Order: sequence, then structure tokens, then C-alpha cells
Amino acid sequence: MNIWNYITIGSSILMAILVLVQTRGASLGAGLGGGGEVNTVRRGTDKTIMNLTIIVAAVFAGSLLIGLLTA
Repeated sequence: MNIWNYITIGSSILMAILVLVQTRGASLGAGLGGGGEVNTVRRGTDKTIMNLTIIVAAVFAGSLLIGLLTA
């Protein structure tokens, strides 16, 4: 195993945790897209978690591409 495999595994676990931490509503319907809110503004911690999720997703995709190209 090379370093890209470890980066891919670590970023996938971190991305799953960040996605699960994000809150969009308290009910099951809100989690499945049934929330009544049309436009929401992310502030504070919620915005930080969203930005971290985007960064980790980019790292995950990059490590997959580099891992495929070097294999």
C-alpha cells in the first residue's frame, strides 16, 4: 500500500463523519428531502463544517485520481 491509499481511506472516513454531523432537520422526512425550508443560510459552525466537507471531498477525489494514475 502506498501513501495515496491511506489518504483515500482517511479522507473517506472523515468525509462520512462530516456529512453525518451536518444537521438539516430533526425528522426523518427532513433527512430524505421532505423539509419545508426552501432557502437556508449557513452560519457559524454549520458553514465551517460544510466548507470542511467540500475540502475533504476534493482531497478524497484527488487521492483517488492520483492512486489510479500511479497504479
